[in-house]
Amino acid sequence: MMDSQSLKNMANAIRFLSADSINKSNSGHPGMPLGMADVATVLFAEFIKLNPSAPKWFDRDRFVLSAGHGSMLLYSLLYLLGYKDVTIEDIKNFRQFGSSTAGHPEYGHLDGIDMTTGPLGQGISSSVGMAIAERIINKKYGSDLCNHYTYVIAGDGCLMEGISEESASLAGHLKLNKLIVFWDNNNITIDGTVDKSSSTNQLKRFEAMGWNIIDIDGHNYDEIRKAITSAQQSDKPTLISCRTTIGYGAPSKSGTPKCHGSPLGEDETNAMRKALNWNYEAFEVPLDILNDWRKTQNRNLIQYNTWVQQASFDVEFRDFIANKLPCKWDNELNKLKEKAISENLNVATRKASEMCLKAIVPNVPEIVGGSADLAASNLTFVEGLKTITANDYAGNNIMYGIREHAMGAIMNGMALHGGAIPYGGTFFVFSDYMRPSMRLSALMGLRVVYVLTHDSIGVGEDGPTHQPIEHLASYRAMPNILTFRPCDVVETAECWQLALTEEKRPSILALSRQNLPTLRTDCDKNLASKGAYVISEAKKTRDATIIATGSEVSIAVETQKILFEKNIDVAVVSMPCQELFEEQSLNYQMEVLGAKPVISVEAGTTFGWNRYAQKTIGIDCFGASAPASKLYEHFGLTPSHIAEEIEEFLKCN
Repeated sequence: MMDSQSLKNMANAIRFLSADSINKSNSGHPGMPLGMADVATVLFAEFIKLNPSAPKWFDRDRFVLSAGHGSMLLYSLLYLLGYKDVTIEDIKNFRQFGSSTAGHPEYGHLDGIDMTTGPLGQGISSSVGMAIAERIINKKYGSDLCNHYTYVIAGDGCLMEGISEESASLAGHLKLNKLIVFWDNNNITIDGTVDKSSSTNQLKRFEAMGWNIIDIDGHNYDEIRKAITSAQQSDKPTLISCRTTIGYGAPSKSGTPKCHGSPLGEDETNAMRKALNWNYEAFEVPLDILNDWRKTQNRNLIQYNTWVQQASFDVEFRDFIANKLPCKWDNELNKLKEKAISENLNVATRKASEMCLKAIVPNVPEIVGGSADLAASNLTFVEGLKTITANDYAGNNIMYGIREHAMGAIMNGMALHGGAIPYGGTFFVFSDYMRPSMRLSALMGLRVVYVLTHDSIGVGEDGPTHQPIEHLASYRAMPNILTFRPCDVVETAECWQLALTEEKRPSILALSRQNLPTLRTDCDKNLASKGAYVISEAKKTRDATIIATGSEVSIAVETQKILFEKNIDVAVVSMPCQELFEEQSLNYQMEVLGAKPVISVEAGTTFGWNRYAQKTIGIDCFGASAPASKLYEHFGLTPSHIAEEIEEFLKCN
């Protein structure tokens, strides 16, 4: 336990590094780092379990700065703690091009950043996933190998965003007592005081969701210390309301929105130096204070060394936390592909995905499944899965409830934590609810799999609210995410193989409700890995090429037969993944697409298809409520109608 004066000096080091950096960049948010410096100092000096010399130590405590706009709080801490990849020059180059100290914390830029934050509510929600993963692995391997806390600093904005309701509700339900959230309760938002837009009693709200709640003065070291100690002993997740003054120490701007998102300026910062008795130049941290910070993590060295010794004897555990796929993990998937061809299976690709999961779950120990209350429709729950509960974390499935937004963030948290390869299911159209989390998944480069069924107007009678028209195009426009739309059982298995072996990108599996025939006649190679390939060659000389995806590939093959009878010889290309096709050589792309006119066919918006096709056939309006077959006929997605369109197009070109 450190004395109050030492803690005060250490907290002020955070404050002035933050203020000076933001002043120098002329951009940033000083209010939160100044206000939460005292809480952060007690947490990092006396409680949090880290080793800056081994920043990837698996059993370290996780820290999520959900209020990511206050990034200088985290960067200051990392520098003061002695993380080798954060220098004083990095602090001085805050928010500059090429700097690792970006405007908001970016996962992968610095060792001490456990996730990318900035969009409010995402951090606190992903922390629930981290806490879930910790409890699952703790149950599997014991406390000697996995027993740590997940700490979060969140602001009013994080608690106002709807995603926090979804995630906190599930955290309370599962009694994730290793999750501790510090709420920077400063009553200030960008536009003014919180009471202008909210009268929610957050403490009662979280208490109602099954959380332990504590209310403290966020500038009182004894209260902060007692609150953390109490939270660590709770059998529930804990919300600590830290009543703080935003911009603490700034004489004329503290307690006001003026210091929320704008630099203090040199005059105000100099006045703060006098007010807090900080008689040092910009970016100067006295050696004795820096040494106090650097020594704080020495208390964890015995634990770290003991853990390393224990983990060194357990190869299975090391492979597990590294998300290493077992040797021959996909043998059963390969057998499924062979069976689909030999038996000519005619099933929906959502059913094909279920078949794949039956082959995957027993052979991939890190897999963690789940669905947003649609497992019976997504077909995501299979034999070998066991749902975790507050009383039993020995499982590998999560019942998320109707919480798509939280599901996406929680899966990110599990993937970030390690020891989990998460997949989650919902209807494709409802991916809109978790799109912000999916975007962060892509931004961070996480292995997360989204099982998104009911992928087109094939949904039928559920109507246009449930029929995704623009979704394929929108996700194809998102960087660093693989959007798969398989056409049969073989392609579905290939896409699952690709999704699970892709370590730096999330994957979407867009799957049909309606039954589809098996079109593939061989499975020696994973053809989906090329993104696109000729699934049905022209009989003689190619007159045109039809590109299709998913349920429209079989329609395209039937169209091919009709056109051949009219002396029009076309090849059919299945394109399960545009992103992977774009990564192939130009020679391969030209070989697949051919030199003759290209026509695209997809039961969705035609937007984006003109990069490959001279004629696009699709749906550029919302759907309707009717049986799927009627809708395909109404929108002209039948072999006979498509054949007519192609014939007319070729006549005019």
